[in-house]
Amino acid sequence: MRIQQLRDLLEYVANCRLDMAQLYGRLNNQADSARVKMMLDYFESHQKTMAEKLRDYIEEAPHRILDTWYKDFTFEDFTKRCQDTMLPANMNEDDVLNLHLDLENRLIGLLEKTVNSTTAEDARNALANLIRVEKTQQQRLVHSTIRMDDI
Repeated sequence: MRIQQLRDLLEYVANCRLDMAQLYGRLNNQADSARVKMMLDYFESHQKTMAEKLRDYIEEAPHRILDTWYKDFTFEDFTKRCQDTMLPANMNEDDVLNLHLDLENRLIGLLEKTVNSTTAEDARNALANLIRVEKTQQQRLVHSTIRMDDI
């Protein structure tokens, strides 16, 4: 994926979130364990919510930030990664959590790479805030997942 403007990047990340939601839905259909299915339902719902919130941010953010340009900025085909990802039917909670963290960390890494190549201060601040929110959400999600063990 080639990214030219910050708007493109944010839209791409929102689409990646929806790709993750589709992946979790597909894995849910294949999973044997009721606990794993519950976890995948939770992750799927969470990704859809995150994509919606990111799209809301895109609509509300100042154009001067969203119109920040990048030169020759590329990222992996995340859609293909999600489509090609398979887990066995006997997957467990750790398998799902590890997959989720890998995908999340790839997206956070993309945002961190972008903030490091951004010269416009407004855009840098916006991205830094988004990274902070993403990491906080990731921590909360992991904590919620760990609490599921207590159920």
